[in-house]
Amino acid sequence: MTRSFPLRVGVIILPEHPWRESYGRWQRAEELGFAHTWTYDHLTWRGHRDRPWFSAIPTLTAAALATERIRLGTLVASPNFRHPLTLAKEIVTLDDISGGRVTLGIGGGSTGWDATMMGADPWSPSERRERFREFVELTDVLLREPETTYVGNFYSAQDARTYPGCIQRPRVPMAIAASQQTGMRLAARFAETWVTTGNRTRPGPVDTAQGTRDVRDQIKLLEKACLESGRDAATLSQLVVTGPTLTSGLSSVDEFEDTVGRYAAIGVTDLIVHWPRANDPYKADYSIFERIFQ
Repeated sequence: MTRSFPLRVGVIILPEHPWRESYGRWQRAEELGFAHTWTYDHLTWRGHRDRPWFSAIPTLTAAALATERIRLGTLVASPNFRHPLTLAKEIVTLDDISGGRVTLGIGGGSTGWDATMMGADPWSPSERRERFREFVELTDVLLREPETTYVGNFYSAQDARTYPGCIQRPRVPMAIAASQQTGMRLAARFAETWVTTGNRTRPGPVDTAQGTRDVRDQIKLLEKACLESGRDAATLSQLVVTGPTLTSGLSSVDEFEDTVGRYAAIGVTDLIVHWPRANDPYKADYSIFERIFQ
C-alpha cells in the first residue's frame, strides 16, 4: 500500500466465489499492502442461502498458501455451529500452514440461519451470552494448553489434545466482537483486539460523523470493562468493521482519507472495508478502490 494511513487497514473478502475465481483477490489484497484480510464464518449468509457460499476455514487455508505476508482471520467464528475443540484444532492447523499469520475473530453470533440450520431451537439472549462466555474461555485454554479438561454448562472437553499448539505464542491472537458490556468484559479478559461494527440498533450505514460518535461511546464502555478487569485499555487494539452499519468511505480517495482520519482521531487502531461487489451489499466501484489503496 503506497498510500499512508494513520491506522491499519484490512479487507473482508466474502467466500462467495469458487477458489479459481477468488484466489486472485487474496493475492491482490497482499499486493495492495492491506494489513489483514478476513472472511465471514457462516453456514450461509443473508440472501446467499440459495446461492454459492463456501466454508471459512478451507478458504483461509487456501488463502494462506496463495499469500506470504498478510494476516488472515475469521469475522467471526461463533457458537452457533461450532464447538471450541474442533475450532481450536482447525485454528492450530491454519496457524501452522500460514506460518503464524492467523487471527481468530470470534463473536457471540445471532439469530438466523446459522442458529437454526443444525436443528437447534433458538437460544434466549441470556443463554447466548452464557454460551459465548464458555465458548471464549474454553477456546482460550485449548489454544494455550496442549491438554485440556473443562466442564461447563454448554461446552466441555475431556482430556482434549491440541498438540503441537500454535506457532504464535502463547496462542493465536483473538479479536472479540462486542457491542454490549458483557461481551466487552470478555474482550478485556481474553482479546488482543476488540471488534465493533458500530451501533447495530441504527439503520445503516450511517455517515462517518455519526459512526465515530457511536464508536467513541462504545470505546468508553470498553475502557470501563478494562478498568474493571485490571487491564490497560491501551494494550487492546480497536478494530472497526465498516459496511453493515458504518459507511466505508470508498466513494472517493478524499472520502476514505477523511474516514480513516476521523476513526484514528478517536483511538481506533484498525479499520476494515469489504472487497467491492457488483451489487449490494458492499457495492462499490473497483476502480476507485484500486486508486485508494495503490
